[in-house]
Amino acid sequence: MLLANMAKDDSLQRVLGLKRDIPKELSKSNWAMDQLLDCFVKGAEGGYNQHADYDYLAYFFADLSKFPKGREYMTTPQAHDSDIIPLTKLQVFTSHPSHIRRLGVASTIKNCTFHVPAHPTLMSNLNPDPTLPPPSVGANLLPYILLPLMGPEDYSDEDTEGMLDELQLLEPDKEREKDLEIMKTHLETLLLLSTTREGRDVLRQVKVYPIIRECHLHVDNDDVREACDRVVQIIMRKEEGEEEDEIPNSAEAAAGGGKLLDLKDNDEDEDDQIVEIC
Repeated sequence: MLLANMAKDDSLQRVLGLKRDIPKELSKSNWAMDQLLDCFVKGAEGGYNQHADYDYLAYFFADLSKFPKGREYMTTPQAHDSDIIPLTKLQVFTSHPSHIRRLGVASTIKNCTFHVPAHPTLMSNLNPDPTLPPPSVGANLLPYILLPLMGPEDYSDEDTEGMLDELQLLEPDKEREKDLEIMKTHLETLLLLSTTREGRDVLRQVKVYPIIRECHLHVDNDDVREACDRVVQIIMRKEEGEEEDEIPNSAEAAAGGGKLLDLKDNDEDEDDQIVEIC
């Protein structure tokens, strides 16, 4: 908790360049940041220290990712650590039982997506991926931010064609994230990933729209529904040079079992309204 509070000060960015002796039972790296990440991963539920779970390190990572250097570290393959992307060590906790971990990790992911050059790496689900620059390592981030938005709903064959494998054939008792703030954070992350045409194309290709549609339909909260609206406005709008919109029609609305999101042109740049989680 103390470290998380200290990270709010700009000076703590120095931890990114700090080296220390290697605690062999914890990490193979002499970089302090790598050791903190390993502590967070191995320390879950008392796995490293039975008297501590290190959950609050998630808030430290979220605060550190407010800074450009922190985002760059989190999204860059580390040559000294088998080209592992640090964020991949955190993203697996988006469905963890600990609310502190889920909230801190969701905030870290969102802050990291402000680093637009990293979007191809974050959204790639292939490892290695020949479309990426060397070392061609993808993070496979999308399943970890989409799964918390999903419940036990059944999707049509048309909806699931192209959907990520991790998001199909979910258990009938699958529960959607219960914390509305975390849900909204994941939706804002999707909005940030749609900043570029390439990002929007990926979100369309992996069928993000049906997931957002069901989220909008089953979550009775104005803020979450507004966030759903914003994502759909971006990923389903007509792109420059296209002759026809790909906006779902009224028949698809009926298939969704309820009122479809109200899609309309919006000249306001809403991306600027998203801010880092402090």
